[in-house]
Amino acid sequence: MKIAGRVITEYDIKLLNVFKSVVENGGFAAAEDELGLARSTISIHMNNLETRLRLTLCQRGRGGFVLTPDGRQVYQASLTLFDALSDFSNSVSQLSQQVSGSLVILHSDILDQTRSRLLADIVAQISERAPELKLSVDGDRIENIERALMKDKAHVGLFPDYRRMAGLRYKPAFDEQIFLCCSQHHPLFTADEKEITDEILLDHQAVVPGVEISQAGRAQVKKLTPGATAYQFDSRKALIASGRYIGYLPHSHIEDDIQEGRFKVLSASRYVYHFSQSVVHKEVPAEPKKIKLFLELLEQCVQDYPEIRDKSAGEE
Repeated sequence: MKIAGRVITEYDIKLLNVFKSVVENGGFAAAEDELGLARSTISIHMNNLETRLRLTLCQRGRGGFVLTPDGRQVYQASLTLFDALSDFSNSVSQLSQQVSGSLVILHSDILDQTRSRLLADIVAQISERAPELKLSVDGDRIENIERALMKDKAHVGLFPDYRRMAGLRYKPAFDEQIFLCCSQHHPLFTADEKEITDEILLDHQAVVPGVEISQAGRAQVKKLTPGATAYQFDSRKALIASGRYIGYLPHSHIEDDIQEGRFKVLSASRYVYHFSQSVVHKEVPAEPKKIKLFLELLEQCVQDYPEIRDKSAGEE
């Protein structure tokens, strides 16, 4: 394979990867985090690529980052190149039974104790089955996880499945109830359940997710008067604990607080909805063996957790 009349080198591929990131992130500054490079270094790489290709790939100035016609063609060609390299790498990796490299797992919500223990069991099994495999587990926003999965920068995502993206596969994993609650410092803490009505709730400020949630969740949140926003459960819990707000939390996040008298569920039969999470991966991933290993171990380890076992069986 040649570029500008000469054989493509490893350095050319490095420069093209920088160019691809700049295009997909919409400019030099936006690509800094993804590449882990300073803007000045990115600029040098771009200048070197243009020199080696003898083409002007983009316009940079007050008007922002804009691809030239040559730049658009080079970007499309780079996608073809990287797809070919990925296919080659995947084909070679399938020749070996040993899974190595990295397995990246991203989740959108703080894991409760049960799910943390389950993940710990899976990690322990992975260490035995694939000792050369390095794990990376982190939290992020759902849209960032979806993007990482589609770009093969993450292997598995764990997040709510109330919206689904083409190109991703969703396996139902966890489901639990979310209840309206308040802390011991809130006026409703001492109220009788019969006193809790839709009208009464409107008189008290609530912390709401602030992002898209399930249809059932939206119906419940509409009954509240928004006073603060927090999507992450730990952040939401901190606001509710202040006594200034009411809000919805999973039972697993407040079980100990309820037993010790710090939190109270407000009319559990009326103000409740289900929160579901799926294990998500790309339909045609670059490294399917790693995803298969994770899913196999999830099925195996979840058998020790009857409270969530039934929700992880089967795939949609």
